[in-house]
Amino acid sequence: MATASGSYFHLHLISDSTGETLITVARAVAAQYANISAVEHVYPLVRSQKQLDRVLAEIEEAPGIVLFTLLEKDLVERLEAKCKEMNLPSLSIIGPLMQLFEAYLGAATAGRVGAQHTLNAEYFKRIDALNYTMMHDDGQHVEGLEDADVVLVGVSRTSKTPTSIYLANRGIRTANVPLVLGIPIPSQLETLKKPLVVSLQATPERLIQVRQNRLLAIGSPDNEAYIDREAVTDEVTYARRLSIRHGWPLLDVTRRSIEETAAAVMKLYADRQRPRSLA
Repeated sequence: MATASGSYFHLHLISDSTGETLITVARAVAAQYANISAVEHVYPLVRSQKQLDRVLAEIEEAPGIVLFTLLEKDLVERLEAKCKEMNLPSLSIIGPLMQLFEAYLGAATAGRVGAQHTLNAEYFKRIDALNYTMMHDDGQHVEGLEDADVVLVGVSRTSKTPTSIYLANRGIRTANVPLVLGIPIPSQLETLKKPLVVSLQATPERLIQVRQNRLLAIGSPDNEAYIDREAVTDEVTYARRLSIRHGWPLLDVTRRSIEETAAAVMKLYADRQRPRSLA
């Protein structure tokens, strides 16, 4: 269906909880349409008819695709009826999955709003991992590296910090340590037994591009050594040789997003844990 401008469409995301699940799914699909942008309208914590009134009013003002994760039957019926009346596509993101689970398990759902956000052991594990990761960012408190699940190493601008935070959000205690040409690595890094050490690598071209953007962002465009081609190449070579010498897995992040890098690290971590669990 063509839009008025041909370059964007309205996307209404309605949830009775935080909306994180809905946003993630919607953006994953919307990203496949490179030439058309989604104008997101996000409505979290919609749990009453009055709250739904405001949502319906906004949908009328900006018609578009309607996706939702509502569990309250009356709210769902009213929303779907309104979308049908306006001839707008609507879809429950979790409805079909719940039906599939119910058919296979032979049990009805509990219908608990926000059940995935229960303050259980997994939740507190993530909080603990985040606290650890923030305390051990960029080579801080190296004396506590042995308590990590994963330690990321790499030269500047190889996405160590954002990858660490992403992993921590998955409950993986992650530290990161910069590799700097001419500066010895911490002795603690060479004697680690428990953590998985992963070396994040990138091409000099990619590093120079990211570093240039970083310098512009902080208003310091004159740091030539930081983006000098020969110097950056030497850094990359040093980090690679050091990692090979210590037997650290090398992970090229040149064309990887943070999510893809984290997924690759989690696979390495899971593979490493598997023999231990079978032992």
